[in-house]
Amino acid sequence: MFKSIANKLTVSRITVIPIILALLAIPKVWAAWVGLVFFISAGFTDWLDGYLARRDNEVTKLGQFLDPIADKLLVSAVILILVWNGQIGGWSVLPAIIILMREVAVSGLREFLADLHVSVPVSKLAKWKTAIQMVALGFLIIGDRYAPDFIPATFIGDLGIWLAGGFTLVTAWDYWRASLKHF
Repeated sequence: MFKSIANKLTVSRITVIPIILALLAIPKVWAAWVGLVFFISAGFTDWLDGYLARRDNEVTKLGQFLDPIADKLLVSAVILILVWNGQIGGWSVLPAIIILMREVAVSGLREFLADLHVSVPVSKLAKWKTAIQMVALGFLIIGDRYAPDFIPATFIGDLGIWLAGGFTLVTAWDYWRASLKHF
């Protein structure tokens, strides 16, 4: 079923999500750090599967379908568990909600446009948004609770989540504006 290595990497990103969530639900230093390693590995597979698919000329319909779903599941699940365990709190919940809303809205928009046979390519700004939110979430996974004292992990993570939230609004508007002519 999953013949290409890129598709296998995408599926591995989806299957590791419950492990990451279970680790982040355990209030122990070791669990946060192991969860971070799994999260970083999953983030790396996001880059690697795209690279391999393009390099080996194995871009598949299944991969084009699964890759954005894997990304959205990973980011959304980690945001939700970090809000639940208090690693994202206060006003920083606002950009987290914006990110979640955009993920759902863009997924719906892509599905609508796919029915019209309209492809919506990922913009460079959207790729930057994803990179920033992944780094921010990595810092928030560890947070000040588990980070070495000299690293202001929560501050860096909060700053990153706000920056990603801003890019999220811009990229959501870009997708919306580009799709208006198809309504």
